[in-house]
Amino acid sequence: MNKEFQAACIWQAGAELGEGPLWARQRLYFVDIKGQRLLAYEPSSDHNFSWSFPDYVCWIVPRADGDGFMAGLRTSVVRLWLEPELRMEPIASQPELPPNCRLNDAKADPYGNLWFGSMNNIDKKRPDGHLWRLAPDGSLTLQDEGICICNGPAFSLDGRTMYHADSMTNELFAYPVDASGICGERRLFRLLGGEEGSPDGMTVDSEGGLWLAQWGGARVCRYLPDGTLDMTIRVPVSQPASCAFGGPDLRTLYITSAYEDLPSEVRAQEPLAGSLFAVTLPMAGRPADTFGQP
Repeated sequence: MNKEFQAACIWQAGAELGEGPLWARQRLYFVDIKGQRLLAYEPSSDHNFSWSFPDYVCWIVPRADGDGFMAGLRTSVVRLWLEPELRMEPIASQPELPPNCRLNDAKADPYGNLWFGSMNNIDKKRPDGHLWRLAPDGSLTLQDEGICICNGPAFSLDGRTMYHADSMTNELFAYPVDASGICGERRLFRLLGGEEGSPDGMTVDSEGGLWLAQWGGARVCRYLPDGTLDMTIRVPVSQPASCAFGGPDLRTLYITSAYEDLPSEVRAQEPLAGSLFAVTLPMAGRPADTFGQP
């Protein structure tokens, strides 16, 4: 049975493109890619935080050693520190992007690898996107290509399945992944479209359910490992972009959103577009996986 929930706005953040939510250090971090900001919400104090960047910041991922984060900028991967002040340091291995392309989304897997994708920032219909894997030893490997808009990924509980989407083609894929971090041939997990919107950011809960933000669909849905629709969260904006579990018990699902490309008349009807939303759920999420070896 498809159970329905309603998410509530907890911060009118005004994010043009709110993506990459991450629960770490008792805060919910997320990026406003087009706004060139890293944002954070601290539930215990109800305080908000913001860091400005000189260019796009597309995602952050925690490090296993606890020393800062990994971050994706427009065309490069860096180490990032926020305390006592914002500081960045490029890593040795960098992706080679086609013209007009940028990084878009990323996650670490249970084995300590960092997976990140890209897209054409000018013409989203061009299949210029690539999917890379950065190993803990610093080696960078191209894993897939010919993708329009890379979104995700998320990993099954055993780490052997990676979910990853092409938002332009509405395809959500599942890749087999072995313990060395090598992924095999992808299969179609679910094809979206129409009222469902496009597959965007995602996360997996502690029971193995896949939560998927559906851009244009005004909802976030939970799918069982066999692809069955199990739960739906409604949001009062058309463009939910990504989701992540957080809170002390990891039972709060945080949902980012965007006003990117909304016509003025639609944006006027969606005053909460670009806000951060939250809903308490019956199941918990999992702590975010980290890059590298502790």
